[in-house]
Amino acid sequence: MPDIVKETISMKDGRTIIIETGRLAKQADGAVLVREKNTMLLATVVVSKEIKDENYFLPLTVDYREKYSAGGKIPGGFIKREGRPSDEEILTMRLVDRVLRPTFPDSFKQEIQVMISLLSYDKTVLPDGLAGLAASTALSVAGIPFNGPISEIRIIRLNGKFIINPSLDQLKKADIDLIVGASNDSIIMIEGEMKEIKENEFLETVITAHKAIKPQIEAQIRLIDKLSNQQRIFFFDDQKSINSFKENKILKKELFLFSYEKIEKIYKNFTNKKTRFIQEKIVLNDFKKKFLTEEKTEKKEAIIDQFFEEIRKKITRNLVLKKGVRLDGRTNKQIRSIYSFVNYLPGVHGSALFSRGETQSLTTVTLGSSLDANKIDNVIMENQEKFYLHYNFPPFSTGEIRSIRGVSRREVGHGNLAQRALKNIIPNNPYTIRVVSDILESNGSSSMATVCAASLALMDAGIPIKNPVSGIAMGLFMENEKKVIISDIIGEEDHFGDLDFKITGTKCGMTACQMDVKTIQGVTYDILNQILIQALEGRIFILNKMLESLPRYRKKMKPHAPKIYTINIPKDFIGSVIGPGGKVIQEIQSCTDTNILIEEKGNLGYIEILGKNDEKIKKAINRIQQIAFVPELGKVYKAKVKSIKDFGAFVELSKGVEGLLHISEIGWKRLNKIEEELHVGDIIDVKFMGMDEKNKKMKLSRKVLLPRPGKKNE
Repeated sequence: MPDIVKETISMKDGRTIIIETGRLAKQADGAVLVREKNTMLLATVVVSKEIKDENYFLPLTVDYREKYSAGGKIPGGFIKREGRPSDEEILTMRLVDRVLRPTFPDSFKQEIQVMISLLSYDKTVLPDGLAGLAASTALSVAGIPFNGPISEIRIIRLNGKFIINPSLDQLKKADIDLIVGASNDSIIMIEGEMKEIKENEFLETVITAHKAIKPQIEAQIRLIDKLSNQQRIFFFDDQKSINSFKENKILKKELFLFSYEKIEKIYKNFTNKKTRFIQEKIVLNDFKKKFLTEEKTEKKEAIIDQFFEEIRKKITRNLVLKKGVRLDGRTNKQIRSIYSFVNYLPGVHGSALFSRGETQSLTTVTLGSSLDANKIDNVIMENQEKFYLHYNFPPFSTGEIRSIRGVSRREVGHGNLAQRALKNIIPNNPYTIRVVSDILESNGSSSMATVCAASLALMDAGIPIKNPVSGIAMGLFMENEKKVIISDIIGEEDHFGDLDFKITGTKCGMTACQMDVKTIQGVTYDILNQILIQALEGRIFILNKMLESLPRYRKKMKPHAPKIYTINIPKDFIGSVIGPGGKVIQEIQSCTDTNILIEEKGNLGYIEILGKNDEKIKKAINRIQQIAFVPELGKVYKAKVKSIKDFGAFVELSKGVEGLLHISEIGWKRLNKIEEELHVGDIIDVKFMGMDEKNKKMKLSRKVLLPRPGKKNE
């Protein structure tokens, strides 16, 4: 047996998490098994043993996959094996990547691949709250130099109490759901959704999460201390790279002297993004022409581009921290100009165009039936989303040319954030609602523009949302003791700043958030609180601007939008409504231009009728109700005499529903022949007296509705 090293993390509620190394995947540079109850994840890390010349950024790849066998399932589809990652897996990859990336030093350029696999799933423990712990422990075991260990957990609030790493059932009932990633000293990453909570409640949740993360970090440190072998540092410096460093230092100084003042002057003109980009390119190309006349190589050009980015970063930060101005001339709290339109696309069910500065979202709402629900069938859950949002980020939105190869991880992540921001303000309704945001222009905060546009589009579609939602992206610049919080950040402020904190909410409270930091130093609880307060001010300002376009949701849906009505019938009538071979339901749909869906739920048949014409829908409802007619005890019905027998008359209470009116219940006087009182075709009042327990047939009476004759007449 191999040497196995373990550590146990004790949680306040008595549960334990075990981290272990030494048994599995020993040829990886680091491999760790994390287990809570019967949920088990394997995280492996492999780092390249050389630095590729083209790596001028951290080439970190995080992959997370859920084995269907972990949940006792077989993959669906024709090919019975795991395929491309699901949206849920991609979202977990992003969660881990975002908490790890800022922990690496700028000098680390070796390629790293982190792979996390869900090997076993216990329905009481969601695995995404353990993925960050597994990845960080694997990196620590490998001896890779990063500012860790770190960890991340899932925290929810249920009935006023916080639960760490909850089950799926607990998650569904929570009013706060956050994933929080942190080092021992500061918060690094936050993502989640809330049901209109106040900022102080949010901060309390984050502080509670951080307290739960610290024991996980301590356990990783204890595990590393137990390892007998020395940590392996895969970080190489050869003579070639040292010489290259000296050459690059000279090149960097020349570029600084040539371009710094020119770029600073461009930035102080407060031009728009496109103009700024063109002017920057002119300066950069002039330098390249001057210094790369003889030995122009792709490698050297790439080095210059990298140094040029550092100059842009330095100037941007100096303007904010030392001059108190931003690239577009705004103050730190100022929001960019906003305009919006609803019903921008008259042919769709709901639409809105929302622009904030140089960021623009065109968002549509499409209404459908339950057949249009987004079906989720993975290891963790089987579900049908009746509200979902898709986010598209085409290359032209940033003035770029880029191959389109499916949906990017970024698009999945931004769409999920906007969906979570809105999902809890959608009322219970029979519709499946699909929202699509197409970003037409982007210079910061396109996901928040999506939230604003989607709120307006839902209102335009006539969806009675609880409260409209607005969103804002906050930034932070820190240097020594100076800290500047900025509202409604643009692209460069996101790229060169120290934090990106997206916050959405209604007038009543927060609904979702996503925070990433670029450094793990200095983001304290006090700073987070200041950001939340400033964000609230910005959110309300943006919300009021939005509502100038449409103050509240439309009372009526668009004429061309589908109308959905739902009715319930006893399940015994489902077969009658469908008819032999579907003949009856097809005939109803054809005559009324509707689509009819029937689903058995318990003792009822749940029927959904979708169409565009209210009168025709009502006609379909009447037909179904006639077929599934169930008389109400004690109720009086207009009945038509259909046939007469010696013992009574058969009367029709509803189309196709007949009952026997016995001769003794026709009237008070004794009849020799029924024709003395009734004839075929007569319309009479009858009262439903209940069902005969012996023969299960209706008991009807006309007699009880007639005045009883006196004794004299008898």
